[in-house]
Amino acid sequence: MAERLSPADIEAQLVNLPGWKLVGNRLEQTFTFKDFLGSIAFVNRLVDPAEQAGHHPDLSISWNRVTVCLTTHDAGGITQKDIDLAKVISDLAVV
Repeated sequence: MAERLSPADIEAQLVNLPGWKLVGNRLEQTFTFKDFLGSIAFVNRLVDPAEQAGHHPDLSISWNRVTVCLTTHDAGGITQKDIDLAKVISDLAVV
């Protein structure tokens, strides 16, 4: 099982994750796209990296916005897996 990060570790790593914020025991960011098709294309780009990492975000889709929430449920909070996947997701959003 992945080890939960301390609040200080999380805050230090958030500096390198523009747009991500700490909300309770999860990382969260809302990405905005031109339209619904852009939102769905973004979600589709997430599938392979999430599967490869064996770590799946919670997603909320609302027309041109996708809110991504990351937490490691079995660790009860944020782990390095969440930080790493947040970096990948941020890169996917700029395509």
